[in-house]
Amino acid sequence: EEDSTNSFICLLKKMKEVRLMEKVVEEKEEAFTERMEALAEQWRDLHARRAQLKAHVVRSGSTVKENERLRTQALKKAKEEKEQNREKESELLGAKRELEALTKQHQKLSNKLLKYSLFKRYLEDVVENSQFQDIEDVISFYKALVRTRKDLVQSQWGHRQLTEQATVLLQRLRAEREAEMLQCRNELVQLKESLDHAQSDILQWEGRCTELQDRAARKAMELKSLNMAIHSLFQ
Repeated sequence: EEDSTNSFICLLKKMKEVRLMEKVVEEKEEAFTERMEALAEQWRDLHARRAQLKAHVVRSGSTVKENERLRTQALKKAKEEKEQNREKESELLGAKRELEALTKQHQKLSNKLLKYSLFKRYLEDVVENSQFQDIEDVISFYKALVRTRKDLVQSQWGHRQLTEQATVLLQRLRAEREAEMLQCRNELVQLKESLDHAQSDILQWEGRCTELQDRAARKAMELKSLNMAIHSLFQ
């Protein structure tokens, strides 16, 4: 449908170009006709002047010098008019070539118009079987859809960019948390090892403390026995 709509838009442009080209061709044809009429009028004037000049030469019958002068003037005038006619013919040839080029271009555009007429009929069927009023409404709706799709693509691209940035940030935060957790685990292992050493030292000191208490108890018993023996001896 997008290709068909684009083709129809191109068709409308080509139709407009064909109308402009037809107008240009008509103007060129009118200008060509006017030039032909002007050249014909000039040729008639030239023949009339030549007839007048000939009649004047015949009527005058004056001196040879006067005739030679008039002949020279007539030749000069004829040369000038011939040069003008040559220029007109050159312009006419250029106009013909331009007209041929415009005709070929017009035929080319007409062929394209015939080629794209299928899309026009298709869009006319769409208008007939839809809520659209005319083909321009279909084209406007299509352009609105294209703009909406472009905005949606840009929005999706922005969302994708934000998602990628969030993913990168999440990966970085996860790596930092894993590094912190690894450090905490290492510190916990070290603390556990220190606790084990401390508990081992506590057991050793508790054993020594018990041994010292036993020794103190024995020494107290010995001291008590000695006191009793001294008291007996004193008695």
